[in-house]
Amino acid sequence: MSASADPVKVMKEQVGKAAADRVKSGSIVGLGTGSTTAYAIQYIGERLKSGDLKDIQGIPTSFQATVLAKEYGIPLTTLDEVDRIDVAIDGADEVDPNKNLIKGGGAAHTREKIVDSLAEEFIVVVDSSKMVDRLGSTFLLPVEVLPMAMTPVMKAIEKLGGQPQLRMGVKKAGPVISDQGNFIIDVKFDRIDNPAELEKTLNNIPGVLENGLFVGVTDVVLIGEIKENQPTVREI
Repeated sequence: MSASADPVKVMKEQVGKAAADRVKSGSIVGLGTGSTTAYAIQYIGERLKSGDLKDIQGIPTSFQATVLAKEYGIPLTTLDEVDRIDVAIDGADEVDPNKNLIKGGGAAHTREKIVDSLAEEFIVVVDSSKMVDRLGSTFLLPVEVLPMAMTPVMKAIEKLGGQPQLRMGVKKAGPVISDQGNFIIDVKFDRIDNPAELEKTLNNIPGVLENGLFVGVTDVVLIGEIKENQPTVREI
């Protein structure tokens, strides 16, 4: 690693590459969203270009993933066209010891959950800062909501003990709009003792499309770490 290379960036590249290396020829691949997954998409494209990988089709989880896949020459398909997803690669904002996740920092968790849940194997790529003992410790829980239902949904979340806030745009006036045209409410819970129960309870509130709790979906977590200034990847 050159002295000028940012070790965090190099670590994200290594984790992305480790995930891309697991993709086999003939696979249908769920392409996740975020900075680490972006490297996985890049390396899948490079493996296709070199001929190391053949006959791959990607299913993107966001506009970001679509743009990257096109840039790196990965052919895309849709859920209407395929009867399976062999492997999905995606990031996470938090990962607990049971491999449950909070996702949605990029506001793409609804499409991510659809694709990642359908995959035969779901590989999560993160850096070690995303590992937590308990979900909700460091990251707010994103909830995608239909705009007309924003106020009643926020009131319902408050009754559950959450503190909801509407996610506002950066370099954009007004709220963040998801790829589906909805709002994102970020919720602070003091503690999430039962993620499976909370996931269902939130999704039962009328007007909620999907929340960022991913329970029992993850098969493999690849974690990038920096040890003695060198990037390493470990698996759980």
